[in-house]
Amino acid sequence: MIEKNQPSKLSTLTRGIIKENPVLVLVLGTCPTLATTTSVSTAIGMGIAATIVLICSNIFISLLRKIIPDSVRIPCYIVVIAGFVSVVQMLVQAFVPPLYDALGVYLPLIVVNCIILGRAEMFASKNSVADSALDGVGMGLGFIVTLLVMSTIREVFGAGAFAGISLPFFSEFNIPILTQPAGGFFVFGVMIAAVAKITHGKVKHSATGCANCPSAAACGKIGKEA
Repeated sequence: MIEKNQPSKLSTLTRGIIKENPVLVLVLGTCPTLATTTSVSTAIGMGIAATIVLICSNIFISLLRKIIPDSVRIPCYIVVIAGFVSVVQMLVQAFVPPLYDALGVYLPLIVVNCIILGRAEMFASKNSVADSALDGVGMGLGFIVTLLVMSTIREVFGAGAFAGISLPFFSEFNIPILTQPAGGFFVFGVMIAAVAKITHGKVKHSATGCANCPSAAACGKIGKEA
């Protein structure tokens, strides 16, 4: 039986896609999002790699949540995440060298991806293994979908191609600035605005970790005074 305030398994799995999208709602992982979305193939590769690390680290941290001392939890989380990132990095280098070269430094930098560390702190350290795995899958799917949509827009309209394949009309009439940083920020902003419109700008405080924020008490007082 599901408790009144406990989200269902389906909600845990799906909320990361739109409602609590890690990139467009929680605004995490902005750096790899902007850097790897100039190409669809690179973006999908980054999304899959980060999702694998996210799921594995969520499961492992959930298993150790009662063992890891609270005072050193963040360093422990980083060590766990770094271990899985190293495994994924070696697998990509061994089996998909072009993707390894395309991702460059952003592949090892998954270690400090705020999405992964944030879910470890906000969710995996407080929930069961099953729920943590579902959360990892859901947040990972949200990350992949965001990268796919953003990279499609930037590559098709900016470079006139899709996954490196030239498109007849768009290859002649493209907007090169979309493949540049300024264009990336523009597309990113438009997508954030679109998701905010869909969700009506409502984000759960638990998703952003306000409960653990040092200013949470002050915010509560301000809210009551208002």
